[in-house]
Amino acid sequence: MEPDLFTAAAEERQEREPSASPLAVRMRPRSLDEVVGQQHLLRPGSPLRRLVGEGAGGPAGASSVLLWGPPGTGKTTLAYVVSRATDKRFVELSAITAGVKEVRAVIESARRSSGAYGKDTVLFLDEIHRFSKAQQDSLLPAVENRWVTLIAATTENPYFSVISPLLSRSLLLTLEPLTDDDLRGLLRRALTDERGLAGAVELPADAEAHLLRIAGGDARRALTALEAGAGSALAKGESAITLETLEEAVDRAAVKYDRDGDQHYDVASALIKSIRGSDVDAALHYLARMIEAGEDPRFIARRLMISASEDIGLADPSALQTAVAAAQAVAMIGFPEARITLSQATIALALAPKSNAAYKAVDAALADVRAGLAGPVPAHLRDGHYKGAGKLGHGEGYRYPHDLPGGIAAQRYAPEELHGRRYYEPTRYGAEARYAEVAERVRARLRGEEPPRARPEGD
Repeated sequence: MEPDLFTAAAEERQEREPSASPLAVRMRPRSLDEVVGQQHLLRPGSPLRRLVGEGAGGPAGASSVLLWGPPGTGKTTLAYVVSRATDKRFVELSAITAGVKEVRAVIESARRSSGAYGKDTVLFLDEIHRFSKAQQDSLLPAVENRWVTLIAATTENPYFSVISPLLSRSLLLTLEPLTDDDLRGLLRRALTDERGLAGAVELPADAEAHLLRIAGGDARRALTALEAGAGSALAKGESAITLETLEEAVDRAAVKYDRDGDQHYDVASALIKSIRGSDVDAALHYLARMIEAGEDPRFIARRLMISASEDIGLADPSALQTAVAAAQAVAMIGFPEARITLSQATIALALAPKSNAAYKAVDAALADVRAGLAGPVPAHLRDGHYKGAGKLGHGEGYRYPHDLPGGIAAQRYAPEELHGRRYYEPTRYGAEARYAEVAERVRARLRGEEPPRARPEGD
């Protein structure tokens, strides 16, 4: 919406009566220098700096931008700062409620304002991923001809949710999740700032740590929870927001979990051991504790990938595929939706057949190498392509497996010192039972023996 008399009156009331607006609204930065985090987007000469008129001289105008990032990282805040700092006409629309009609009205008004008064228009479009292709198409002429400078915000990957022509006409700026240090500074400012709680209450360290955990990198969530805790404390006549008061206010128990201490490793270990033990319910419990404590979802996903190979291996070859896919998905979507992906992978791994044969095999091979059991590579396996290799006998006598029935040549591959050494000892669990039979048949052929007959189904 464009600013009007009612908007101005509402802003004046917010200044007179701070409690008339949520704490997260009152603590919105008034300039780019007050913005928390996202410093990679706020360097001198950056597109956002140019949007507010800093270093905007010369023939190059400000570019339209797409702001992509998780909730609570400052997309709307940045647009709000631009609206306050710029001398341009500022119009705000939400893709949830606006349609092509509203977009075209803004564009037509922008053209009139530019032609009649020489005043440029900045259009902030929130939740642009909710616009259909046709609705996004309606923005193209205005962006291409710079009738409006577009600031569009989205929590979804714009390469999937924004049409290519609009992407190519805009700069994509990626917002990062706020760090604990970013949020800690914001909370402490809100406690003392006149626009915030003005020193009415204090926030002890344990309550602050709990706020950071439940915020999950989301500034809005952190400030909302702080306001709820402060209101509860003041209602009880307390001068500090205790952990108990905060828990009551936000209805969320504090997780006894130190991400930098023993609990971090203890809970991660318990998750993996529960998966190894096929206790799916215990595994989900520890997963939930890690999520609730604010653990990095990428750390959890990495542990699951390790478990897929260490504890499941070839008993279920799809386990690693599931874990890798989960890690990729987690990196793309983040919390809170990533909890579902991590749950799916945890359940799949916990209920999969188990084998540590791959883990034991590589460690056994490494032990021999470290013990000095290596030996020269057999001459017939050495590289015979370079000049002079033939004189050294390299490659001589090598049998090409693809020329033989079954694709297996009876020849020696391991160094002499390791001839006949076995590292891979497959289990008979899950899909690895098939690998066990294949390994026995292949080893017999390599020795030049008749392979054992395959077991009948059901044996």
